[in-house]
Amino acid sequence: MSDTPFGFGLPPEEPENGDEGKKKDQQSGGGQGPFGFGPAGFGGPGGDNPLAAMFGSLNPNDLGAAFQQLGQMLSYEGGPVNWDMAKQIARQTVSQGTSDGVKDASIGPAERTAVEEAVRLADLWLDDATSLPSGAGSAVAWSRAEWVEATLPAWKELVDPVAERVGAAMGDVLPEEMQAMAGPLIGMMRSMGGAMFGTQIGQAVGVLAGEVVGSTDIGLPLGPAGRAALLPANIEAFGKDLGVPQEEVRLYLALREAAHQRLFAHVPWLRSHLFGAVDGYARGIKVDTAKLEDVVGQFDPQNPEQIQEALQQGMFQPEDTPEQKIALARLETALALVEGWVDAVVHAAAKPRLTSADALRETLRRRRASGGPAEQTFATLIGLELRPRRLRDASRLWASLTDARGVDGRDGLWAHPDMLPTASDLDDPDGFVHREQLDFSELDKMLGEAAEKPNLKKDDDSE
Repeated sequence: MSDTPFGFGLPPEEPENGDEGKKKDQQSGGGQGPFGFGPAGFGGPGGDNPLAAMFGSLNPNDLGAAFQQLGQMLSYEGGPVNWDMAKQIARQTVSQGTSDGVKDASIGPAERTAVEEAVRLADLWLDDATSLPSGAGSAVAWSRAEWVEATLPAWKELVDPVAERVGAAMGDVLPEEMQAMAGPLIGMMRSMGGAMFGTQIGQAVGVLAGEVVGSTDIGLPLGPAGRAALLPANIEAFGKDLGVPQEEVRLYLALREAAHQRLFAHVPWLRSHLFGAVDGYARGIKVDTAKLEDVVGQFDPQNPEQIQEALQQGMFQPEDTPEQKIALARLETALALVEGWVDAVVHAAAKPRLTSADALRETLRRRRASGGPAEQTFATLIGLELRPRRLRDASRLWASLTDARGVDGRDGLWAHPDMLPTASDLDDPDGFVHREQLDFSELDKMLGEAAEKPNLKKDDDSE
């Protein structure tokens, strides 16, 4: 099976007939592929766009296969994103090697054992730092390709709602009287849009697979529930220039992964709360119809990369409304509270045991605050940056809660979303701690008085 998606072969290194081959190439249109877009106009076979590599380098013998595959792409009706294409592109990106120049490789027995032992030890250390029990039923070492396969369902849940809006908008930008006449064109554009979305998502997932060290790096549970996962190749790359023993790096990252697993396993409403916050924010994003109208109005079947370029430039603008600002604050606060809790709990577990705990903590904080190129791609595609902007504020708040109430009192706030701090509480963590303590004591007093009243009434009746 070919390493390139859709079965397209790689271009020949040099034409056998030298200058004659070049002359034929020029006569055929400068080496362009089907529909007139080739290496010059679509990124080139060595560029950032996998579709360019697919179509721009075809020789005449591949034309039949090219048209067949293009027909399959245009006839795709599986949803707003062509996820089959996304997976193929992601797998191709991983197999070719990511920005660190390291190609993906299968996980060996020694790496699997090292990950399992690190997660097992991390869980033991976390028992002293949190009242939430272990949430990792198993520990696995993933290759980058395995990470792609395991996390695609979560990406589908995140991306499909926004992509659906783009697909609908493609039909809405045409006048109503023209929509019936342009039905086939609209259907083709939606299929092409799904393919282009799939390409971009596949690229981003493939690049992200070379950056992440586990299944919970972005603060969302991307992998299967109860399975703590680490990527040995990426852990090695992460710790390469830190001057910290590899065993300590692996163990610290295992602590973070295991802490996330505890939180998501024993706070049953948390996953839906986070994904609901993403969806709530996405509903307030509007498609830039002016940009989309330009794309639709100038759409040329020989130039399908127009949709690609529009996606790359970003079509999404957050609505500047009170509702959207509330949705953004809710999402940012939710991400910050999760990451802040993990940061505080892991630090409490690692500080007495690892000499590099402070350095690793700061490195991870900066890494989460800055994000990587793949996160920027997702921000462009779905109008959202999945970063905890208030991580340090949230970490300070959880530390204050630990000092004031202890581990059990702190973790008890996860019992219900209404008990969690709000965005304004992150500005005044001490105020939240003391205010909540007073509120809880008043509530206990009220409940106690309410419980006594029926007994008093019963005594009165007996008299």
